[in-house]
Amino acid sequence: METEVLAQWASWAYLTVLTLICIYGAHRYFLVLLFYRVRNRAPAPAGRFTDLPPVTVQLPMYNEKFVAERIIANACAIDYPRDRLQIQVLDDSTDETREIAAAAVERMRAAGHNIEYLHRTDRTGYKAGALEAGTRVASGEFIAIFDADFVPPPTILRDTIDYFTDPRVGMVQSRWEHLNRDMSLLTRAQAILLDGHFMIEHTARNRTGRFMSFNGTAGVWRKAAIADAGGWQHDTLTEDLDLSYRAQLRGWKFVFLPAVTAPAELPPEMNAFKAQQHRWTKGGAQTCLKLLPRVLASRASLPVKIEAFFHLTSGVVYVLVVLLSLLLGPALLAKLVAPTTQSSWVKAFELVLFIVGFGSTVAFYMLSQRALLRGWWYGLAHVPALMAVGIGIAFNNAVAAIDGFFGRTGEFVRTPKFGDAIGQRGQTWRKRLHGFRPKSNWKAWMELGLGLYLLGCGVALFFFEQWYERVSMALPFLLIFIVGYFYVAFQTFATQWLTDRALRSGAAA
Repeated sequence: METEVLAQWASWAYLTVLTLICIYGAHRYFLVLLFYRVRNRAPAPAGRFTDLPPVTVQLPMYNEKFVAERIIANACAIDYPRDRLQIQVLDDSTDETREIAAAAVERMRAAGHNIEYLHRTDRTGYKAGALEAGTRVASGEFIAIFDADFVPPPTILRDTIDYFTDPRVGMVQSRWEHLNRDMSLLTRAQAILLDGHFMIEHTARNRTGRFMSFNGTAGVWRKAAIADAGGWQHDTLTEDLDLSYRAQLRGWKFVFLPAVTAPAELPPEMNAFKAQQHRWTKGGAQTCLKLLPRVLASRASLPVKIEAFFHLTSGVVYVLVVLLSLLLGPALLAKLVAPTTQSSWVKAFELVLFIVGFGSTVAFYMLSQRALLRGWWYGLAHVPALMAVGIGIAFNNAVAAIDGFFGRTGEFVRTPKFGDAIGQRGQTWRKRLHGFRPKSNWKAWMELGLGLYLLGCGVALFFFEQWYERVSMALPFLLIFIVGYFYVAFQTFATQWLTDRALRSGAAA
């Protein structure tokens, strides 16, 4: 009797957590429906500038020695009148990037470009602090921002500037493309995840009047909008999301242009990917804590408030996935020891949750690839990998979300860049990871532990009669959870081992 009671509690806890996850899954369906309703409503500029306004291009960087020259050269190649274009290299570097960037700036200045090199001796405010310092002395009426790993096309300012003929427009965001999309399974998964964010989320939110975010790079701001919103602030790790919401609360309009693209590097190895995800998730939670009450108390419409809630609280999903991981094994075992957990209505409820949770992921990423003309099959074929990566990264991001929601500050950890090495054969790019190594592997050990725990739960099922008939529907999900945690953990350890070996061979050579 006691065993059956415990089994029922485990089953109910599992269904409760799964229901909460599926609420966010239902919201993903809603975004897909919004996207299809507005996908053909491409924004058009209110007019054309007869006299192009002055623009400042800001290039924030920190220890980016492998890409510094490339971004400076690409910024100077932008097709815009030189007498209307100012370029700022905002360098907080502490390594040889300082000499590389300063020399590149001098060469471009000698070639006639209006470019200046601004170096700070401290990193107060990290990227937000650098942008704030640059904006104070920027001469442009509009400010374009590109991270060091981006390769902005020459036409990007001419493709975006006319949208500012509407005096209410405060920011125009282009879509990210990816220089190393097909480098590995990890980069393909990241590319599809970002494609879904840009094509489905941004398009649906922006074209229906809901709040969207500036993505920190590959966008253009009206300088007056930055000032009106309170300027760059550095009390969160996602200064871009923070400023975006503050500006839209002040009434500024944003424009997203999916046809205008700027390619950049994707992290090719797991530690860099996890560091980037940690920063984004923690910063999102910090911004939620800071601004969601303000949004809910504002005069914004109810649809705007509801969307802002789902957007800013999305980090909660990672915490729920970790809880689901812990409950999945006991819930499956409960089906074998407590027949009451196998009632027809429970089965029907689980089926609905399956369709909402799993189906929303399939629809979201499959349709984003179709919208980008890669074919729905491309997204569908990668769904298992996407789910495995999403689940495997859940513990890393759950820790970040909890840190952010509890108001803990943290250091802005940059994502390492590799420049032309990402297109070379072999392990050349790994040698450029020197100096980037996580301080501790405890999260990877926890991911490995979760994988082993779920594997043990799966093995335990074989010791029960009729186990296959009772839990067969859940087995694919148990397998994806196990594979996801093992993949992320082993990639973390393998990356460090291969990188250390590449560095040793480089030193020996």
